[in-house]
Amino acid sequence: MALTCPRVRARRVLPAVWLWVVGWALAVASANPPPTRQEKAYSFGRSFLGLDKCNACVGTSICKKLFKEDIRFDRWLSSHLELPRASRQSYQGNLTDDSETWRPVVLSRLLSAQRHLLSDRSICSSAGRPPTCSIEVALRATPRFQSWARSHLLLPSMVQGLSAPLLRCPSQRLLDRVVRRYAEVLDVGSVQMKHFSDRDKLRLLYTLAVNQHPLMLQMFPGTEGWPFPRYHGACGRLVVWAGSRHLSALYSAPLEERADAAYQLLNIAQGLGTNSLRFRLYYTDATEDMFGLAEDGRVLVMDASGLGVIDLQEGFPPDGRDTNPANQTTDVFSCLSGSCERPPPCSEVRPSQSFALLCRNILPRLLPSRDLWPPRLPSPAARELATCADASRPDREVTQAARSLMDILRTMRPCSPRYGYRYPECIYNNRF
Repeated sequence: MALTCPRVRARRVLPAVWLWVVGWALAVASANPPPTRQEKAYSFGRSFLGLDKCNACVGTSICKKLFKEDIRFDRWLSSHLELPRASRQSYQGNLTDDSETWRPVVLSRLLSAQRHLLSDRSICSSAGRPPTCSIEVALRATPRFQSWARSHLLLPSMVQGLSAPLLRCPSQRLLDRVVRRYAEVLDVGSVQMKHFSDRDKLRLLYTLAVNQHPLMLQMFPGTEGWPFPRYHGACGRLVVWAGSRHLSALYSAPLEERADAAYQLLNIAQGLGTNSLRFRLYYTDATEDMFGLAEDGRVLVMDASGLGVIDLQEGFPPDGRDTNPANQTTDVFSCLSGSCERPPPCSEVRPSQSFALLCRNILPRLLPSRDLWPPRLPSPAARELATCADASRPDREVTQAARSLMDILRTMRPCSPRYGYRYPECIYNNRF
């Protein structure tokens, strides 16, 4: 009887064992498959995003990225973590286009959760319906929306009575820009709304009534030189735009860094008021949380909800503010922002208004007259800042003081790679 060599016998057994191991592994894998990009360990609820309220919402252009995990909340690198609290109004996050590089973004609702709730209830009560009514059905039945549904143009009469500063004295040219730049429809670029469905019109009207911020980012994009963050899109009532650092991060920075930010703030106000489009954009208020710092050192207007716009080319008719309530055009859309109060008429907007608000509310924090450590703010700069902040001064004096302060601050700014928005140009030209 022939004997089998142990080495040969081992060679026959090993493949059999290997096949058995592979088969067992495949069986286990099929029983417990690993999570894929389509099988989420979390779920964006419709109520979290506000999709259950559509089409009383902003839009759906960014929903696909959210559901594909191309947008994640800050520090949320694992899909097994729970969603943040829905009671918050805004969140820090990250966005990717290639699953490898991530950019900071802000995810925010137009109003706080409480204000949204009150706004929704006011819609139902205005229609004589229970608090849990269909908001979309109630808004579609209003005379204002019916006029929108019948029109192919957005006319000044169709936005009369809305509280947004953008619409305080709207010209036809301004409203055409609203429609032409509206990014929540597929076909962008026409001033006519023929390609808008009733759903699209309701979303645009709702956004104008609640908070103009996302529309301002679309109308005046940063890619065209405007000092606003990039608008990425919306999903339900959640809006996504490019993120930034808080301006307050500079309060303890060296004077040269604060001088650069102060110069940019004044320069932004000047550019918003005087530009080639002949739209004067002005601040109705100025708070530190309105502004942010981009990665390349640029200062951006991160909250455009309080900016007014005046068309210097077409002008605006007399305000005609009528104190008789019977003659005022108000409806449920007039108060959806949480306030029924309209901004002052455009005729009362001072040319120096933006400069004065900055010099009173923002710049003293960046340029305190008594710094604890040298170098300290030069005396001429402190004097110009005080003049700029004085509301009793004529517009000419306030504007001149702001420009003189800019000239001083320009010479104090650092020139280094940290300021990518003007480096290396600043090496060769002191204008930068």
